Order: sequence, then C-alpha cells, then structure tokens
Amino acid sequence: MDMLRSEQIAEAGLADWRKLAQGLHARYVVDTFGRGVRFLAAVGEAGDTAGHHPRVSMVDGHVDLETVSADAVYRDDDGVEHVVEWVTQQDVDLARRISEIAAEHGVRADPAAVSEIELGVDTARSATVAPVWAALLTGSPDSQGLGSLGDEIRDATGRVPNLWFGEDEPAGRQRFHVEVYVAPEVAEQRIAAVLAAGGTVVDDSDAPSLTVLADQDGNRGVLCTDAAATQKA
Repeated sequence: MDMLRSEQIAEAGLADWRKLAQGLHARYVVDTFGRGVRFLAAVGEAGDTAGHHPRVSMVDGHVDLETVSADAVYRDDDGVEHVVEWVTQQDVDLARRISEIAAEHGVRADPAAVSEIELGVDTARSATVAPVWAALLTGSPDSQGLGSLGDEIRDATGRVPNLWFGEDEPAGRQRFHVEVYVAPEVAEQRIAAVLAAGGTVVDDSDAPSLTVLADQDGNRGVLCTDAAATQKA
C-alpha cells in the first residue's frame, strides 16, 4: 500500500491524531484503569477486523497509541519501489475508527500531549558502524535498515528508540543527539521552555520542522514537528 504524504494525512482530518516521525500518534485520557482496558479491548477488536493493529502503551490516566505500516511503498524519482515503515491508508482508516471508539467510550483525546523520541548519530561510515549499534540496541542484525532506505536501526518490537545516521563527520563536537517529536501546536511552547531553562537555539533555519537546541554545555537536541500533516483549523 502506498505511503501517504503529509498533505494527504492532513486532508484526512484526523483531529485526535498527530504525525510524529514515521507514524500517527494519539493519547486518550482515561479516568480509571478499567476504562482504559475496556477501551483497548474495543480497539483490539477493531484491529482484528481490519487486520492491522496499533502499538499500545497504557498507564494510569492515559492510553498512548501509534499506528504505522511496516510495508508502505515509497517510489523514488526513478519510479523504483521501496518498502518502508510509514503511514498508509490503512493507518488513516484505523485511526478514524479508533476515534469513533473513543467517542463511544467517552474517552477524551489529548493530541497536544503526544511525543516520540529518536536518537541520531553523525558519521560518514554508517554502513560500518550500524551493525555494532544493531547488535547493542536490539541484538539482531535484521534491525539494520528495517523499514528504512538507509542503515537506520529500528527494533521491530518497539523496545528501544530508533537510531538514524547523519552524513556529516563532526569535528570537535558531539556525535550523538536526541530528536524529540511533538505536536505542532506545542512546538513554540517547548522551545520557550528550553530557553527559559537556560538553553539556546543553535539553528532554526528549518523551523518549524526542525529546531536545533543546546544546553549550557553545548550538548544539542533537535525539536521536530510535521505541521504539514496536521489538519488546518
């Protein structure tokens, strides 16, 4: 099934969901653990019917969901097809059905609260170093390049954050950094919080998609958001 572009996701009008990194994410607020379990049971039945299931995390107070397709089709400029991990129409359909289930169960969405963490490392030798990180993070060589066009490390079970490789060879600075994906409507607030805590903006030339921030020691992190995938008000 073809991967969907950000604009196509926005056109789907998924008010409860935000596109972060590769997938669609939602948080639903539950007043009791039992209500969350009953909500997830209904979500599971919907997934069984669709033959496609979300990734789930639940604690007291909320349920986090992500839906993403492991077999999305990406076509490059030459028309060559590649299988990647990305959002497809089946994710949009499942997200829409989950929103309906949430309404039926009286469960409120909190889309501004979603977030996703990934790791990045700058290296000119990703093919050389990737097997080491695949072994360390997941214990499996199959995680190298999983759902990606490059050497990115992805654990199929979702136990650890994705690790991707930048092409730059750093000189005299950190190689590793974190990437924090947030909903577009909270990006400015998050940056303001970093600045209030003593951090600085290193590079906002690609904002709002990417804003490079640093702490007082110069350690960098990147705040990421996909405003193009969000339905316009």
